[in-house]
Amino acid sequence: MGQLLLIALIGSIMTTLLIVPVTRKVRKGELTSKQFNITTFFVFVISFISVFFVIYVSKVDLNWTIFLYVLPVVAIAGAILSIGVEQRIKSAIVFIGIIAIGYLLSAPIWNADDKYNSAEMAKQVEIEPFDESKTPASVPPKFVKNKMKKAFGQVPNTSYYELGNLQIQKVNGAYVYIAPVEFSGMFKWFNGKTTPGYFTMSATDSSDNPKFISAEMDYVPSAFFNKNLERHMRLQYPTLIFYGEPQLEIDEDGKPYYIRSYGEFISARNGFDVKGIIAVDAATGATQKITLADVPKFIDGAVSPEAVSLQNSYYGNYVHGFWNSIVGKKDIKLPSDEGTEASVSPIFDEDGQMYYFTDFTSPKEGVDSMLGYALTNARTGKATYYTGNLEESYMDSQGALDIISKKFIEKQWTGEMPILYNFYSEASWLTAVLDSNGFLQNYFIVSAANPEISAYGTTPKEALKLYKTALSRGGSTVEGSSSADEAKLSAKVVRVYKERVGDFTIVSFFVASGENFIVSSEAAPLAIYLEEGDSVTITYYATGEQFLPVKALTIQGLQ
Repeated sequence: MGQLLLIALIGSIMTTLLIVPVTRKVRKGELTSKQFNITTFFVFVISFISVFFVIYVSKVDLNWTIFLYVLPVVAIAGAILSIGVEQRIKSAIVFIGIIAIGYLLSAPIWNADDKYNSAEMAKQVEIEPFDESKTPASVPPKFVKNKMKKAFGQVPNTSYYELGNLQIQKVNGAYVYIAPVEFSGMFKWFNGKTTPGYFTMSATDSSDNPKFISAEMDYVPSAFFNKNLERHMRLQYPTLIFYGEPQLEIDEDGKPYYIRSYGEFISARNGFDVKGIIAVDAATGATQKITLADVPKFIDGAVSPEAVSLQNSYYGNYVHGFWNSIVGKKDIKLPSDEGTEASVSPIFDEDGQMYYFTDFTSPKEGVDSMLGYALTNARTGKATYYTGNLEESYMDSQGALDIISKKFIEKQWTGEMPILYNFYSEASWLTAVLDSNGFLQNYFIVSAANPEISAYGTTPKEALKLYKTALSRGGSTVEGSSSADEAKLSAKVVRVYKERVGDFTIVSFFVASGENFIVSSEAAPLAIYLEEGDSVTITYYATGEQFLPVKALTIQGLQ
């Protein structure tokens, strides 16, 4: 608050000097000492109250450039009231202020190259193959939010509160969604004073139920006056440039903190380049400014998704400057808006590092071909652009969603949170499928290069099993091997396990020679009759997996 009062004081002094005729000469004569003193006092008081009120309510940053917008307006008032040399000086200030505003407003035209350079990405062809033994964080946030709302009865004094924004995070080795409990209005804040805690739910297991964690929080986005989180941050750091909404993060002990990304303008109050975070203890209000290099390990999303989305737009639009993004559009690639948070989707790699995913498509209407995709490290802001196999044409995220809509047109199911993975050396879209009420129905996987190859199951792992067999039938290779040999074996079945997945049955079986095999009834319909003791002839792919994918299966005695 002290810094805000000081800046308001300086602003009101400057405003007073610009408005009040310092020489005391006005059109009707000359101000007496009493008139001058009264005028100065009232202008100063009104200016101080106005500046303080505007800054306090708007929570605008107090970077010096913000005052350039006010300068010509105030100087005009001073020029009208004064005469002579003072009027000419203040008129010149008006002219300078107008030029300054023109400079600020024209920045997007001439700083496009700087924006592109700030967002430049490393380049690779494909991401690493996905580890089939792990489960991707693929539970969609819309489904999680529905379940949390239904579990809201766990919250004390439920009528005071509502569910806040979801945030995905890794806590104690598990991927979870976190959603704070927020006030539902000013009067509820007056009565409740503090929020009681937050919800957590697994981001990998859709059968998990939300759990309410009790942890009182004073400084939250839905509080008012000085307890309002954004105002609290602004009062502590009035000149910092923030970008993106505050996000809740919890440490390994479950203690809640709110963080928000800060950074610098590219130039002239335009553009944004992230530099660090402001972290606030939600209970005590203790505030800390932290650079990206020093962000604590428990914070996964130091770079806000809004900042990443902005950087993606710079990289895609300004490859050849501003005017090319408007007229020629050479080499332009538009970032997708299908992400779950500010047009990007948070995902985790096998080391537990969080990244923001987005795919890029052509600016040409009616084209669903993907031009590439990007992963941005959520802690460092460093990004990598993946071109994909340049010999193949990849379908973009909207194309994957369109396939799902057509696949389940009668049920009116839709896809959400499409993410591109490298499944068995095949660029593949994994998408959650929701019904019209927002409930999760299944997971759909489709090849980005060969959309006719697809599969779906009730869990990601079930969908992966079916997708593996679909790839084998489609002539694609599996398990990261482009030279998986086709082999043949005659053996006796020792153990059989059958599992219904979607419209088909997955049959896993173990033979006397020691190998495990897996086959879908879609590929081998008679596999549903397989029993222990049967003699079989198997054509399979020698991929080296624990369960080898079967191409063809013949059961002795069955035709």
